[in-house]
Amino acid sequence: MNIYKRAALAAVACMAAIGPFAVHAQDYPSKPIKFVVGYAAGGPTDVIARILGVEMGNFLGQPVLVENRAGANGNIGTESVARSAPDGYTLIVNTLSHNVNPLLNAAIVKYDPVKDFTPVGLAVILPQVLVVAHEAPYQTLDDLIKAAKATPGKVSYGSAGAGGSAHLAAELLALKSRAKMTHIPFKGNAPALTEVMSGRVSFMFYPMIGVSSFVNEKKLRILGVTTAARHPDYPAVPTMAEAGYKGFEAYVGPVGFLAPAGTPASAVQKLSIALRAALAKPEVREKLRGLGAVVVGSSADEYREWLKGDAQRWAELIKTAQIKAE
Repeated sequence: MNIYKRAALAAVACMAAIGPFAVHAQDYPSKPIKFVVGYAAGGPTDVIARILGVEMGNFLGQPVLVENRAGANGNIGTESVARSAPDGYTLIVNTLSHNVNPLLNAAIVKYDPVKDFTPVGLAVILPQVLVVAHEAPYQTLDDLIKAAKATPGKVSYGSAGAGGSAHLAAELLALKSRAKMTHIPFKGNAPALTEVMSGRVSFMFYPMIGVSSFVNEKKLRILGVTTAARHPDYPAVPTMAEAGYKGFEAYVGPVGFLAPAGTPASAVQKLSIALRAALAKPEVREKLRGLGAVVVGSSADEYREWLKGDAQRWAELIKTAQIKAE
């Protein structure tokens, strides 16, 4: 039995159990669905949203439109969805900023990451690689940390801004290694990576997407990966745990889907089934793997529990490392 038939049977079973939402379930969806991405078009989150939007739209029988509402590290798009009608037709494609923004900017963020949203599912996680310039004097992560300890503050790391995945990963490394390093934020990952390749910035954590070409061209060297096991694309590169720094595999960048709080359970169930059906297709999994993504495909309930643990992890890191919004 193929995934679509299995998903259809699962949907029927869920509809029977829902009761009060049965009428809504029969009608939903009756119009296009909108995925809001809080970042510019062309980035990893946007590309993943568009790949899954096409497949989920085919499954649900309605087109999925992707709307980019960039700004404030995803905050603008997230707040817009929190205020949207809870009818299943508007979702936020969330990243780690969903939990991190309220922790770093409590006075500014106007949404509650738990109370204002209903989880649909975790699609993928995005591991990172720690990169330095190919001509840099660091052959291993140990070399980098020794240099940072020898001259506190001299070793620098780039990021796309405070509270982003690159910033938080580097803060985690500084905490675990007890080395003082200097954060240099940029307006995006691309300019930060350019400065790393030039040698003007010592290193950065970077999503796996697009890195291989720079490695092959001898512009970058990878010193570590944040996956639990060695990545098949970089079998010679040790994991952060193998390099002596355990726990990085838990601090991942998620790409998931959330609906506004109060969205009918029947609509959430259909969306969750459509997401997992899309992620089960071999061609979709291959596209996502090419972007450096690791497919998860959790249920709505599983994602709710995952988000709770994720918020706790980031809260503890932000407090312990004394990370501030810049």
